[in-house]
Amino acid sequence: MSDRLSTLALCWLVERRDGVTLALCDHDRDLVVAGVTYRAAPGMTPSAIVRAEGLDADTMDARGALHAAAISARDLDAGRWDGARVAMSAVDWSDADAVPIALGEGTIGEVEVRDGAFSAELRGVAARLERAVTEATSPECRAELGNRRCRVAMAGRRRFARVVASEELAEGAGGEAMLLLDAAELSAGAYAEGRMRWLGGANGGLESAVLDSDGARVTLRAAPPFAVEAGVLIEVIEGCDKRIATCAGRFNNAVNFRGEPYLPGIDLLTRYPGA
Repeated sequence: MSDRLSTLALCWLVERRDGVTLALCDHDRDLVVAGVTYRAAPGMTPSAIVRAEGLDADTMDARGALHAAAISARDLDAGRWDGARVAMSAVDWSDADAVPIALGEGTIGEVEVRDGAFSAELRGVAARLERAVTEATSPECRAELGNRRCRVAMAGRRRFARVVASEELAEGAGGEAMLLLDAAELSAGAYAEGRMRWLGGANGGLESAVLDSDGARVTLRAAPPFAVEAGVLIEVIEGCDKRIATCAGRFNNAVNFRGEPYLPGIDLLTRYPGA
């Protein structure tokens, strides 16, 4: 009967975008593989790995029970696991010196939570080929403020502050929210179209998009997933509306503008009366 016993265990190494790393295996006890301790999660069940011969993306699904100490419904709903890197391998748990066999790696795509369990789609590296090869022209800049294409120095354009008060401006999920900070922005509207990083509290590790700002008041495009506590530490990062006038006048960076503001578009004939 011993020849019918499977001694292979599947291991998942998951690294979130905020640096949190989780190691799980489908064995009934913890395993130490290459110096990493994989916690027992026997409820984790993967589907078959689809490996394409051509240029189609490799995909698979992983399903398992929600566990408050590892993967919780709150964190999944908040998007903490979105885009996390996943490396999957198999190892012979009966041999302490066994070398793990790599099965594939990718990122977490769509996540579904239902009846106390979750299902996550894992997309292989070939999925990157689905991205556009060339950029479409646009009057607005296609670079992000401060990246290597923009080249604006972000020193002095990031600021730490604490939340004094918060208010949801629209009821329901996805509604805007307003925060009152203990420090005002350096110039009017500096944080508009920027980002806010939560450094503490229930939202720690998440980011929020900033819609507008006025002094010490910051309006978020969507309320954060969890309640905001007074005094929580945040980092506010200056934003840009991606217009050539802003790039030239506010940042003196028109030479690196990644858009075509003067290129005629399909609305050329409708710009002037009588055209």
